[in-house]
Amino acid sequence: MDPESLAAIAQLGAAGLIGYLWVTERRWAAERERQLREAHDALLDERRQVDVLVRVVEANTRALTAVEAAQRDLSAAFRSANPPPAAAPVSPARTHRADSTMPI
Repeated sequence: MDPESLAAIAQLGAAGLIGYLWVTERRWAAERERQLREAHDALLDERRQVDVLVRVVEANTRALTAVEAAQRDLSAAFRSANPPPAAAPVSPARTHRADSTMPI
């Protein structure tokens, strides 16, 4: 508070001091209300952004699930159209153990 304002308040006495305190409190209250309104608006904006993000993640999950199901179907169709050849039996004379020292 500057000295001139203090001198003016002192001339008005207790009523001037009370009036000054009331005006000061109203200014601070208005500032606080503005801050709260801005914070509230920011929270609402963030909530909208989170809602959009959740919808995108849900849509991506559905798309990936559909891709996975299509890949499974395609793989099953490929396997049924091209069965693997029957494996030839391995003769006992041709088996080889890694720790064996005998030649084949």
